[in-house]
Amino acid sequence: MKQLTCEMCGGTDLVKQDGMFVCQACGCKYSAEEAKRMIVEGSVNVSGSTVKVDTSGELANLYQIARRARDDNNSENAAKYYDMILVKDPTSWEAAFYVVYFKAMGCKIAEIRSAGISVANCVDSVLKLIKNNVNGRGEQIKAVEEVTSRCTSISTLLYNAARDHYNGIDVTIAHDFKQQMLNNCSAAMQIMYILGDNIDLLFGDYEELHKSAAMAWQVGIIMHSQLMVYLAQKEVNKNYILQYVEKVRKYIRDYQAPTLNTSSSGCYVATAIYGSYDCPQVWTLRRYRDYTLAETWYGRAFIHLYYAVSPTLVKWFGHTAWFKKMWKPKLDKMVETLNQNGVADTPYEDKNW
Repeated sequence: MKQLTCEMCGGTDLVKQDGMFVCQACGCKYSAEEAKRMIVEGSVNVSGSTVKVDTSGELANLYQIARRARDDNNSENAAKYYDMILVKDPTSWEAAFYVVYFKAMGCKIAEIRSAGISVANCVDSVLKLIKNNVNGRGEQIKAVEEVTSRCTSISTLLYNAARDHYNGIDVTIAHDFKQQMLNNCSAAMQIMYILGDNIDLLFGDYEELHKSAAMAWQVGIIMHSQLMVYLAQKEVNKNYILQYVEKVRKYIRDYQAPTLNTSSSGCYVATAIYGSYDCPQVWTLRRYRDYTLAETWYGRAFIHLYYAVSPTLVKWFGHTAWFKKMWKPKLDKMVETLNQNGVADTPYEDKNW
């Protein structure tokens, strides 16, 4: 008789344990009688007739292995075994979700956008599988909460990885990578918006899941708000965020949205000195920033340094008299010089540099 081959994973390392032949690769078990009849290439016996092996326990074994890999955060094995489960059980929400989830977990920086899109795209089908195939309201709620928790984790992981990578780039070339960062972060953010929308659509009558939908929207809002300073179409994005703020308030009436900074970089010191972001002096300085400083590498380096330090300075000292006394004469003189050199002090919308 030829070498035994596991029909579940194709492994050939089967060891006899407690009267059963156990595959050391996936844990699938076969009786002695089944093992005698199993041979390579199609599970046929010596006479050439097909042998049908009872695989009722194979799926349970695969789930056990897949979940062990999942709990150990072994992305490669988890994706592998959940993929095998999905082939045998296409109605499994768990396999459908975690195949995508763990592939996304193992992505590289350049793959964040596609990974985020993949997770977002699977949310609808996964929640429908839960709705249509999971028995019992309690089990459905439990499954949706698990998906919510995992989506929050992967969305946050991808978003932070994209932001951290961008922040680690040399300031002299960071501008060249801004759009990539925005694409990556937006894809991660959309996971949460789409998750909340689908929970609300499919399980809106489940009061227990209102919190999950609202939480997903809130995470999306926070991420979106943090990106506002980089976005060109600020009013469009602001209105988009406010739509989700209203969705959250459907379930959390006293929800307070984060402050939306619609300025590209917010002239913190000048705003503190002159009392407004929109006044002639600050319009002049913003024009100088966008059309002079931002045009050179050393100017951009100064801008990045300024916006790394100035928010903290203004927070600590912006309200004090000495702070304004120290800065106002300097800024007045600078604004006067810029105006004399042709920099206008008329109303101005920030350039998306």
